[in-house]
Amino acid sequence: MGAQREDSVWIRRFHPMPESRARLVCLPHAGGSASFFFPMSQTLSSSADVLCVQYPGRQDRRQDPLIENIDEYADAIAAELKPWLDLPVVFFGHSMGAVLAFEVARRLEEADPEFSALALFASGRRAPSRYRDENVHRRDEDGVVREMKLLSGTDSRVLGNEEILRMAMPAIRGDYKAIETYRSVPGAAVRSPITVLTGDNDPRTSLEEAEAWRSHTTGAFDIRVFPGGHFFLAGHQGPIMSLVAKALSGSRP
Repeated sequence: MGAQREDSVWIRRFHPMPESRARLVCLPHAGGSASFFFPMSQTLSSSADVLCVQYPGRQDRRQDPLIENIDEYADAIAAELKPWLDLPVVFFGHSMGAVLAFEVARRLEEADPEFSALALFASGRRAPSRYRDENVHRRDEDGVVREMKLLSGTDSRVLGNEEILRMAMPAIRGDYKAIETYRSVPGAAVRSPITVLTGDNDPRTSLEEAEAWRSHTTGAFDIRVFPGGHFFLAGHQGPIMSLVAKALSGSRP
């Protein structure tokens, strides 16, 4: 089983900790890659075995077929994670990753009535039941870049390199299509406790939309509001890492 786990193209373990007592599963934003969570892995490797999900179509998976549907994404990720569920799990997803964390946890709970994550951190994303009419995936390249700049989530050095941008654009557009066409199952909820993290100036998530996550868990619920926009995480790594570390230890954030 160990060899099969190591061979997964979906999972990156930047700081393997096989003796850990818990696992942290990190799911990045639309257009993002596993390396987005390298700093979190580095900081929390003493608390958990950190698994960072690598979506197809980027970095070392650039040649892999893209996925443009949240259900297909969640099915694939849930299947890849099953061999890793021998330890308690905490999910951390940002933006599109927050929705994926929720849908993956929901699938794992349905498959195993005994399974429940220690915590599910939903960062930078409105609740699954809150929709907006968005069509970034239908825009031309300049339109997609404008959205990325608005959210301030992409390194300006990448935005300024047209060759790199062209290589990344199919994956970025595919992810936007997946999240913008996503519709949750009515009444969808998990047993896992949910902690919502949100920026007070996020142009894509209002406080009401963040609070609406409360209806998506039958467990405990908490919400933490931080100064900042969509990528507020960058300015608040210390307190966010502390919240996740507490959850990994089995304590509520």
